[in-house]
Amino acid sequence: MVSVDLNSDLGESFGAWNMGDDGAMLDIVTSANVACGFHAGDPDTMRATCEAAKARGVAIGAHPGFHDLQGFGRRQILGLTAREIEALIAYQIGALQGIATAAGHHVTHVKAHGALSNMAMTDRTIAEALARAIKAVDPSLVFVVIPLTQLEAAGEAANLPLAREIYADRAYEDDGTLMSRKKPGAVLHDPVEVAARVVRMVRERAIVGAGGKKMALGIDTVCIHGDSPGAVAMARAVRAELTAAGVTIAPFARG
Repeated sequence: MVSVDLNSDLGESFGAWNMGDDGAMLDIVTSANVACGFHAGDPDTMRATCEAAKARGVAIGAHPGFHDLQGFGRRQILGLTAREIEALIAYQIGALQGIATAAGHHVTHVKAHGALSNMAMTDRTIAEALARAIKAVDPSLVFVVIPLTQLEAAGEAANLPLAREIYADRAYEDDGTLMSRKKPGAVLHDPVEVAARVVRMVRERAIVGAGGKKMALGIDTVCIHGDSPGAVAMARAVRAELTAAGVTIAPFARG
């Protein structure tokens, strides 16, 4: 029986500024990646997200990124040492662990955000720093990685438990990396098209790059961005199509 997790990046509101419909997304997904205050989120938002996930039986993970609230963590920050990146990640994981404990929930995984993740896909030094930070905090935490990239290689080398992730609403290059959001067609918006695409990827255990290259890979979880327009409709369509195709929807880790 084919089984897959659905995840979304949530808890990305900040103070009076709201991002996405977390309540609706938590009714659909099985895992939530919670912003830890550096690219988005704040202690109150983190706790509310953890509590809401707990009430719905949704697993939670830390979603650390660069310290870049203004740029939503999508701008590259250059010149950081591996040690600085390790501290950056460990700090954010620890912050969510504390908030999750106060909310009666438990952190099960870590998924890097935005520019930090994009850089780590091709930069082994950054990817290894992420893996070391996770292992130092808690070696049982699942490292959510993009397959065929340095993230996967670093996670395997560190002997961390891995969850291999594909993106429902993002296009890929022919090397398996995500297409830059600056390129036309990088972000997909049609729920019907996206849902059909996800079913194909999960069934075939493969992705297709922009140039037509088909790449076999492991798939444990599917990400639907919670901040995208129409995210809730897209998530519902993806879940419905996967269920109709006989795919079991379940978290890859339980808190």
